[in-house]
Amino acid sequence: MDPFDFDVGIIGGGPGGAATASYLAKAGLSCVLFEKELFPRPHVGESLVPSSTRVFKEIGFLEKMDQAGFPKKYGAAWTSEERRSMYEHGWEGLEPDCYADLRFEEREQPGVDRNYTFHVDRGKFDLMLLQHAQQLGATIYEGVRVQSVDFSMPSRPSINFSIANKQVNTSVRMVVDASGRRTLLGNQLKLRIQDPVFDQYAIHTWFDGYDRRIFAKNESQNNFIFVHFLPLTNSWVWQIPITETITSVGVVTQKKNIAKSREQRSEFFWRCLESRPELAAGLRAATQLRALSEEGDYSYAMKQICGDNFVLVGDAGRFVDPIFSTGVSIAMNSARFASRDILQAAEIGDFSRKSFQTFETTLRRGTKNWYQFISVYYRLNLLFTAFVIDPRYRLDVLKLLQGDVYDEEEPAVLKRMKQIVREVEQNEQHLWHRYLGDLTADAFKDTF
Repeated sequence: MDPFDFDVGIIGGGPGGAATASYLAKAGLSCVLFEKELFPRPHVGESLVPSSTRVFKEIGFLEKMDQAGFPKKYGAAWTSEERRSMYEHGWEGLEPDCYADLRFEEREQPGVDRNYTFHVDRGKFDLMLLQHAQQLGATIYEGVRVQSVDFSMPSRPSINFSIANKQVNTSVRMVVDASGRRTLLGNQLKLRIQDPVFDQYAIHTWFDGYDRRIFAKNESQNNFIFVHFLPLTNSWVWQIPITETITSVGVVTQKKNIAKSREQRSEFFWRCLESRPELAAGLRAATQLRALSEEGDYSYAMKQICGDNFVLVGDAGRFVDPIFSTGVSIAMNSARFASRDILQAAEIGDFSRKSFQTFETTLRRGTKNWYQFISVYYRLNLLFTAFVIDPRYRLDVLKLLQGDVYDEEEPAVLKRMKQIVREVEQNEQHLWHRYLGDLTADAFKDTF
């Protein structure tokens, strides 16, 4: 039998795929990556978390990030309307506020030697990372759409694609699905499960000339990511710096709130913004650069994220909700964990599912913690701001927001948050009971 064309075939050239290719090529494995689009192309998920820095350092990409001119992200802030009475109530020493912020430098993060991460233009960032993988030795094909993977021959997957209307295939020792929310293998192998709880939908665009000082308490916060809570239940706005003058703005809400026609959706977008008058006035004074774009079907899981001769990384394996900028972080970290197991599997010549057990256990632990953290936020978001402000919990919350969610089965701060939510749920007389959100009413049931 002919030898394999490549050791590893990677489907998708976004951050998860490009980072995996970088790790593997750097370590000497031959890998081929297929990306259906031609880069650069626009993409959401423009704000990173600091755990990504470890990946950048390990693949030799951090210096390029520092030189690229992306806005540096030193922290995050959350705002709500000052008029809302819910922020007048304290409980057991917890005092919510209409404004909360964190700086990454408040907690030393092992393996991270910067007090900042980045906001990125994903068109530029993804292209840079893909080019970096190619420079490390990965073979890259852009504009090539993988159609399926043939697993019929044991230990010899074949990736099927077309070039110039000609059907082609390539043989590999294993496949990494980094196809994003297209979830190629998840669909092909019938692994995908739609999340029964989260059904969030986003409408977003870019603005030039928006004055980010409107909500910043001082100049150092001008380049923070801001999350603005909306009066509409389970809804919020992201505000992400892209350049010195360009800001990404997106409204996230439940799918049931979204109008059907494009004209109605534009009206809905602005109506949501108008519920925060300062924000809307600032954006009305700016210039909208792009037509509104939409993202749906955000949340899903997989019955398994690895198997004989394959692993799923990034959005191809799981996505919940963009509230804490987890998308790129999970993609980069899943590439990191998967690559370790792939390299060990290559060394011993065993690409069966058991070789990826560490990857699967670690990633499921981390995504479960993200899922429950996000569930707490949607169930009772004033509790989130209370924990951010309270010195007893502040650094533990910051650890989660830095992306360090993979080392504990259940972080103590998350356990405490869940306990308080349950107490509020069970006591109808509690001052906070009427502020419970309905999206995650069954927040902590282990669905997946």
